[in-house]
Amino acid sequence: MSSEHRFILVVSHTGRKDSVDAATQVIRQLQESGAHPVLARVERDELRAAGAVFENVAILDDDVSGEELELVIVLGGDGTILRAAELVRGFAAPLLGVNLGHVGFLAESERDDLADAVHRVIDGDYLVEERLALSVRVKVGDDVVWESWALNEATVEKGSRERMLEVVIEVDGRPLSSFGCDGVVVSTPTGSTAYGFSAGGPVVWPTVEAMMLVPLSAHALFARPLVVGPDSSLAVEVLQRTSATGVLWCDGRRTHELQPGARVVVRRSPIPVRLARLHQSPFTDRLVKKFHLPVTGWRGPDGND
Repeated sequence: MSSEHRFILVVSHTGRKDSVDAATQVIRQLQESGAHPVLARVERDELRAAGAVFENVAILDDDVSGEELELVIVLGGDGTILRAAELVRGFAAPLLGVNLGHVGFLAESERDDLADAVHRVIDGDYLVEERLALSVRVKVGDDVVWESWALNEATVEKGSRERMLEVVIEVDGRPLSSFGCDGVVVSTPTGSTAYGFSAGGPVVWPTVEAMMLVPLSAHALFARPLVVGPDSSLAVEVLQRTSATGVLWCDGRRTHELQPGARVVVRRSPIPVRLARLHQSPFTDRLVKKFHLPVTGWRGPDGND
């Protein structure tokens, strides 16, 4: 594959030395291959302040537009990947994560495979997988007062520890139940191993197109996790009788205060998030590896499954 005018964005966790070292390695390897590494301006300054030494990198939005990017190499954990997804939202460049964090469900490779991962990027030896994302709107009356999106989840949470949030949940324009709670998580399959998992929600395979709703510490007889189809809409309304404000978080990064009466409406976004994949390993194997699940004694299929 020709390397002429190949712009590859590098996003890293600049607060960690191993990530700074990895970014320096990737920038050097891309330049040696003839590709053009790209950095966000703030990240370039932070990397240099952390001791990274490099020259001749392009700056995103100054020298190179998001439309010109071929791919994004992300060095860090899932939080860094979510930040990278925010940087290139709406553009075609897929994200390739190299896990330098802990669990790292979104990452494709580990630190030891970094050089090989970059080599395969240069060769174009990867597949692109599209993941369902959420479109999130806040409405007050008939007015849309705030809009965002999420790859993992949109979470409505109480604004103060001592007060419960009173909500009513809605599916496809119809009320389902109301209760007091600490909050409500609306998750994608990608996010089912994140906050929704911690709250007792189901693990959903990434190939499934669906949305999940998981109440947080709800005071109700019917407050089970729900799974709906990709064309459904989910809504969480903060009831007028609530004595405190709520807070909406999208992927833990973008936030908006919710006054009593506000409605959060979540649908499937028309714009998916694109992930670059080097390996076609089963998601089951990823779960076992990331969660260190016990599989001792498994003898494998007998051929009659």
